[in-house]
Amino acid sequence: MEKYFFRFEGKTFIERLVDSLRPVVDEIVLVARNADQCERFSHLDGVRCVRDIKRGIGPIGGIHAGVLASHGDVLFVCACDMPCVSTLVVEELFNALGDYDAVIPSWDPEMLEPLHAVYRKEPLMHYLDDHASLSLRDMVKSLHSRLFPVERLRPADPDLITFTNINKLEDLEGISPGDPP
Repeated sequence: MEKYFFRFEGKTFIERLVDSLRPVVDEIVLVARNADQCERFSHLDGVRCVRDIKRGIGPIGGIHAGVLASHGDVLFVCACDMPCVSTLVVEELFNALGDYDAVIPSWDPEMLEPLHAVYRKEPLMHYLDDHASLSLRDMVKSLHSRLFPVERLRPADPDLITFTNINKLEDLEGISPGDPP
């Protein structure tokens, strides 16, 4: 089963994510493996689904396709297996961008959240057009990135559940029902 179709509190992960992002973004671009997978997302109003262009290279490939398809200058990049993304946290990350190329939540200097972060399109595209590494860490290091301590996000999300990613259904047991998205 594909993770974005796991259900939590009556909605699929992807529905929860879209609902959390709508108040703080101008567009939502979803990257899928192929046309068949895009078709499975066609019920999501106001969501544009595009296919991977550089297949088989992991998250860098998905980011590449999403950045190419986006119209905005500043982008929020997120993984699809995060059912509790907080609208307030995303808004805080956008507000923290300043003159940086990216705002990357960090637990410490080595533990980063590059798939729950804000990026400027142009520098990110410049990196993605000509990169040797498939490492998100290398991508973050190549940009003028602001590492944003997750502790500073607690006023918006006291338990920091916005960063919870789910790899199997059993992982849902670790999220308390009623926790705010």
